[in-house]
Amino acid sequence: MTKLLEWVFGVSVIGAAWALVTFDLLNLRLPVAYKEVAWPMPVYLLVVFGCYSLATVGYRVATFNDCEEASKELQDQIKEAKEDLRKKGLKM
Repeated sequence: MTKLLEWVFGVSVIGAAWALVTFDLLNLRLPVAYKEVAWPMPVYLLVVFGCYSLATVGYRVATFNDCEEASKELQDQIKEAKEDLRKKGLKM
């Protein structure tokens, strides 16, 4: 099973459970407090997902490794390309 199908399956199960509780499709006779908590749950989950995503991106940016050798190599290639273009008559 691909990762996409795993996520779609998981979201479908959670969505089905939310619909069962919110709309009382199985006549479970749940207390009103459960319905009041379940109704805005997708918004809460979306906010939690956003916070998690922001924290993950922030952590990955903070712990990003510098590649000094690759940087030097890239700068040398840029200089070579500029010299080659100057030889061909391009003005920069």
